[in-house]
Amino acid sequence: MAYYIETKVRFEKKMENGLVKKVTEPYMIEALTFTEAEANIIECVRPYISGDFSVEAVKKTKVAAIFPCVAGGDWWQIKTNFISVDERNGTDKKTTVIYMVQASDFAGAFENFKDAMKGEMADWEIAGITQTRILDVFPASR
Repeated sequence: MAYYIETKVRFEKKMENGLVKKVTEPYMIEALTFTEAEANIIECVRPYISGDFSVEAVKKTKVAAIFPCVAGGDWWQIKTNFISVDERNGTDKKTTVIYMVQASDFAGAFENFKDAMKGEMADWEIAGITQTRILDVFPASR
């Protein structure tokens, strides 16, 4: 089973004012292992970065799925609670699942997520929507 793994790539970037500055940018990639994530992120960002760069960090996330948007935009983390009934005592049981949605703004993230969840049979509620610093998400190479 593949995981969504957050990576941080460090490189020299030419800023809008013309100065060159060392920056560290976060990306997310779908991979089976940290080694695979590091190798794949190198291949994914290589065409967009000139000069030397390094992968500074690799960490597993709890993201269950991603919902990209054709129009692009920022990446938003949607914390969702799935609601089921605990048959032993009849109370509601909440299971938290985290998704990533791409949208240009908060309202767009909310709408894109609702559209993605239309076919879901289980009861769910949004517990939170947070804008992330992730610049891009790369699905696994199939």
